[in-house]
Amino acid sequence: MKNQRIFPGIILIGFGAYFLLQQTELTLFQQFYSWPTLIVIVGIAFLGQGFSAREYEAILPGVIMTGFGLHFHLAGHVSFWPTNTIGMLILIISVGFFLRFQKTNNGLFQAFLFLIISVLMLFYDKIAGYLGFLQSGMNFIWKFWPALLIVIGIYFLLKKKK
Repeated sequence: MKNQRIFPGIILIGFGAYFLLQQTELTLFQQFYSWPTLIVIVGIAFLGQGFSAREYEAILPGVIMTGFGLHFHLAGHVSFWPTNTIGMLILIISVGFFLRFQKTNNGLFQAFLFLIISVLMLFYDKIAGYLGFLQSGMNFIWKFWPALLIVIGIYFLLKKKK
């Protein structure tokens, strides 16, 4: 990290505010006295480092940590928030890759790959309903899609550069 003051500064301010609010025992912030809040603070520190110090590789972990923390805060508490945790976490990773790509022009394939996987996981029931005539085939594919991911991953590892 070139600019070493942004990340620790945000961490110290965030953790200090977290523990100060926790010691004051304000009931207004009672729901934020949990581990997802600490993950959000660290994620915001990474985002600050990524955007303010122009260290764009810090954007991806920042989005992932902030998104994961927000997801765990909102899941079950907000009616419109999806409860499919795995699908949401993969979608958050996709958003991180898209934001990093915006600054580095690197990672667009991964962003779309994670986006497709997350959409399939978040909307599987609706997709299966629309494709009712393919239900038995979709069940077979859904059962073995992790194996397909493994095969594609092995292909990318063994593929030779041109």
